[in-house]
Amino acid sequence: MTTVPNRTGRGNGGPDGSAMITGASSFAGILMMLSGPLSILMGAAGIAEDTLFAASRYAYRFDLTAWGWIHLVIGVLLVIAGLGVLTDRSWGRGLGVAVAVISLITQFMFVPYYPLWSIPMMTLDVLILFALTRVHVEASGGR
Repeated sequence: MTTVPNRTGRGNGGPDGSAMITGASSFAGILMMLSGPLSILMGAAGIAEDTLFAASRYAYRFDLTAWGWIHLVIGVLLVIAGLGVLTDRSWGRGLGVAVAVISLITQFMFVPYYPLWSIPMMTLDVLILFALTRVHVEASGGR
């Protein structure tokens, strides 16, 4: 039989008190630190220039300044959640999941305005959600 090393995943860490962040968590944190500033830049573009994007006859048509503010706020929240995950804060994963879901929905609603932007951002959001919500199962050594 093979044995699985006894690793401490999250929280207060091992016997020496050091915290260990898993590979998936660091991946999600890095993606949030990428997606957040990109959303902030998109928000700034929407706030500064209302003629940058255009969509006609769309059910979720907002003023582009409103879309800019939505992207700006979501971007800031993604950066905060990314920092929380990377520093192994207890609230980081929960906030990251919530903000990634909101970002995914808003990017989907933004597709008619700028699909070449929204679709890759939606992909980042799905990867963030996968990394934050995957379950890590460890087998105990003797059982």
